[in-house]
Amino acid sequence: MPRGGKKGHKGRGKQFSNPEEIDRQMRAQKEMEENEGAERGSSSESEEESSSDDEQPKRKGGIEGLIEIENPNRVSQKSKKVAEIDVNAPKELSRREREEIEKQKAKERYMKLHLEGKTEQARADLARLAIIKKQREEAARKREELRKEKEAEEAKSKR
Repeated sequence: MPRGGKKGHKGRGKQFSNPEEIDRQMRAQKEMEENEGAERGSSSESEEESSSDDEQPKRKGGIEGLIEIENPNRVSQKSKKVAEIDVNAPKELSRREREEIEKQKAKERYMKLHLEGKTEQARADLARLAIIKKQREEAARKREELRKEKEAEEAKSKR
């Protein structure tokens, strides 16, 4: 079965460059660079005498050199000097950090009220606790009565 299924192979066949063609292109490119270098050298000598402020930044190769693009989404890292940094200035907190701090403060306030017995849950807990204490006291009293009755019966049986 041919490559690409029943319909046949899609795409073009690979074309390889001639080695002579590659050599010719490389020689032409070197000659162009040498010519530009010679022109820059002669013109730069005369420009140095007139003004050194007109230095052009190095151009990038390809399309980047032709089009100047400023990406608004790209955040550039600006380095600050040690003298410019203010240690005492309040730091801007992110939304998550602010919410986390508010959550902790609310929890602390609730625990404080809970310990004082002012929350609904604290009142319910205290009521349950009181009921449990009564039940335990009654159970202890019954156990004590049963123990006394057993002692009395043992005392009667020994006589």
